[in-house]
Formats: sequence, structure tokens, C-alpha cells
Amino acid sequence: MFTETDKKYYTPEEYRVLEEQADYKSEYRDGEIVPMTGEATHQNELALTLAALLKLKRRTQNYRVYMGNVRLWIPRDRQYTSPDVMVIGGEPIYTDTGTTTVTNPLLMAEVLSKCTENYDQGDKFMYYRSIPEMWEYSLIEQTRFYVIQYYKIEKHNWMLTEWESEAAGVRLKLVHFELSLGELYEGVEFKG
Repeated sequence: MFTETDKKYYTPEEYRVLEEQADYKSEYRDGEIVPMTGEATHQNELALTLAALLKLKRRTQNYRVYMGNVRLWIPRDRQYTSPDVMVIGGEPIYTDTGTTTVTNPLLMAEVLSKCTENYDQGDKFMYYRSIPEMWEYSLIEQTRFYVIQYYKIEKHNWMLTEWESEAAGVRLKLVHFELSLGELYEGVEFKG
């Protein structure tokens, strides 16, 4: 019988070595390595559309836009994660001499799936809130027009806004960016 003491725990350094050699993505959660589920095409399409529009419309400003292959280190909670989309203002702050892991996003977005939606809205958001630079977090539903946005008003005080129609205009306040859900979901076909 499997018990809690049978779990193997890893150091952050061991995780980074294993992740570089792995055929699949995983997250590091305070000593545990958790395999990530495979991306669905809708998840990939929505993240790519958001990242591309942010990159194109904000290219004259000093923002860097990254997608799921760039890791995020959250020191307070000893977490490595790979947000679907991250925006950094100015220069990225790396955890070491490499350029694979950053620590200073100001905006993040996750495309929800059945496997991750509770984690993305719960513990993961709690971890993200511990990042001092973090001001905005968006959750994108992939089976219907629906986006939840959290925006930090002040330390420990976040505002929630929801959009749920094709014509609704999502506003990412910090980067002064607006798009309609129709733009974001372009090409995504919902199964009835």
C-alpha cells in the first residue's frame, strides 16, 4: 500500500536537471514533481492568440511576453510553474545564469482545463499572489466565451471582473491592452 512516506521529494536543483531531460512538462511543488497534462488544441490556440496580440500591440513598450516553456520560480512557496502566458515589465530577473526561469512577472494568464481549473483558481493563484511584481491574473475558459480577471488594487486587495460574451471587451489594465472575446477566441470552435 502506498503511503505519504513513500513519496519521493526533490530539491529545486534536482527538479531542474530532471525537467531538462524530460519528454513532458512538469511543475515543482515544494519538493514534489507533478506531471502536467497534455495541452488541448483550444488551450494552445487561446494562449498563442493572447501572447501574439500582446506582443504585437505592446511591441513599442518595454514589455516581454512569454509562453508556457518559460518557467516561473516562486521562492516563498518553493514552486516552479509554467504559466500559459506571462508578461514582464522591463528586463526579466532570472534565477541563475540561464534564461529558462524567471521570477518577476507582472501579468499572467492561464487557460483552464478540467484537470487544472481548481488548482489554477485556488492554490496556484495563492502562489502567484506572493510575487511582489504580480498585479494581474486572467483565467480563460476554453469551452465557452468566459474570462475571469483578478487585478491587484493594493497589497492583499484584488478586484474580480468577469467577461462572458463574444462582444465583451477584456481590459488588461497594467499593460493598457484591450481585446474582445471574439478576437481572443477566433478560430476556436466550441463543441455542443
